[in-house]
Amino acid sequence: MLRALLLALVIASPALARDPVLMQPLICTLGEDCFILNYVDADPGPGAADFTCGPRSYDGHQGTDFAVLSFDAMRAGVPVRPVSPGVVTHLRDGMPDAGMSGTPSELLANRDCGNGVLIDHGNGWSSQYCHLKNGSIAVKKGQRVSLATTLGDVGFSGRTQFPHVHVTVRSNGKVVDPFNTDQIISCGGDDGPEDDLWGTVIPYDAGRIFALGMATEVPDYEALKAGAYRERNFPPDAPALVGWGLIAGGRANDEVEIEILFPDRSQMIRDRVKLEKTQAMLFRAAGKGVPEGGWPSGEYVVGVRLIRDGKPISLTSQRIMVGN
Repeated sequence: MLRALLLALVIASPALARDPVLMQPLICTLGEDCFILNYVDADPGPGAADFTCGPRSYDGHQGTDFAVLSFDAMRAGVPVRPVSPGVVTHLRDGMPDAGMSGTPSELLANRDCGNGVLIDHGNGWSSQYCHLKNGSIAVKKGQRVSLATTLGDVGFSGRTQFPHVHVTVRSNGKVVDPFNTDQIISCGGDDGPEDDLWGTVIPYDAGRIFALGMATEVPDYEALKAGAYRERNFPPDAPALVGWGLIAGGRANDEVEIEILFPDRSQMIRDRVKLEKTQAMLFRAAGKGVPEGGWPSGEYVVGVRLIRDGKPISLTSQRIMVGN
């Protein structure tokens, strides 16, 4: 009797086998040439929290944001592909790649998504792709798409401040977090991939350094995001050597440490600063002016660390040449 009842419940319940198995929408390596900027807002109230109770979301955010490293990367072209096969039901193109601050408010009205595509996966499931590059939409309404189909390119259209694709997954019209389909919040960390929709496990990103380098001055933030200050060679009379790091998911009381080593690996500078507030994206920089007689020629190392509760959660370094 019990066995028959269990079988009936299984038949009457939504079959897990019918849930879509999702692939990430960008062909990239997360943490190297792309990163997750924001997760779905799991807080039902006026505040915001991701599915780990962390701050990597904002109030009312309904999708997962997969970002590229810079505007230069966007301009070079980064294809967006479906997370699952299906049929295109809606699309929009023609909005400028001007972002939230550069797009006229009347054009943004009811068009926060910018250029986008909506796909029906069957069984009540759908996915929406936002902020695609102007003129890049490569599919038509009614077209059946596979995992290999290019929908368009990552862009900067609609209500956005950085090039990325925003992906919203829905089941029967209701937003589903592909990292947390059971909606059980596990504060302090991911509760495991068992309730994920991703075909390949995508670990939770608590915050990371996604770009770093050297400059001859404190960089301009907008130019840094655009892809500037990526030089690897500097003259011995450079007016300054300034290490910088671009960071996603920094939290209040985190520390950012920047270290530069001379060619003999003695320390040129080590600077550590505490973050005063939580930010989806930020940058920090530190360096020194040219010493008398110029910079020693050779290979320098610039390292950046994101430190939380006294432990580094992200660290990376880059080698820089000065002189010949």
